[in-house]
Amino acid sequence: MFNLFRSTVNIAHGYLKTVVKPGGVAVDATVGNGSDTLFLAGLVGLNGRVYGFDIQPEAIRRTTEAVIENGYSELVKLFEQGHENMGDFINEPVDAVVFNLGYLPGGDHNIVTAPETTLTGVIAGLNLLKPGGVMCIVMYTGHSGGPEEQERLESYLRHLDKKLYYVCKIDFLNRNKAPFLLVVEKASEVSMGGLK
Repeated sequence: MFNLFRSTVNIAHGYLKTVVKPGGVAVDATVGNGSDTLFLAGLVGLNGRVYGFDIQPEAIRRTTEAVIENGYSELVKLFEQGHENMGDFINEPVDAVVFNLGYLPGGDHNIVTAPETTLTGVIAGLNLLKPGGVMCIVMYTGHSGGPEEQERLESYLRHLDKKLYYVCKIDFLNRNKAPFLLVVEKASEVSMGGLK
């Protein structure tokens, strides 16, 4: 068994741990079954906040149950909304945003994230990120529309101002169609004229 590269999600969690601290604020843009929501809640602790979004009632139901079971009800706010609307519900800067794209595991595989709404959600998330904040996007391309979603996101992220953002891609070269990770780090020191 591998330790460092067990899974793409595991790698994303490693990056999130470096940024999200007790008392922090984080966003799970695609709550799914609640795994990332619970992970983020564990990082921010009882004095932090986690906002979660999903368009599927089943995802919100499963995640709500997991949140209650783990004692995080007071710090997690879930919205049955698409991630493209996160800016309408969050009025504070955040330390991290995580996306896990594709479909709900164990759910309807015909309901998938889409290029247009995902890109809008990523832009909204970048606008909410604090200086020094991180966005992790776990990208699956095996579903319908997956390659188009990848193309739209990578095209946009490739052209972000390099003085304001670092963008990297972590991919498994010897695993066919494995999910890969896009990580965006916002510059930690920004002045009116750019980086200090």
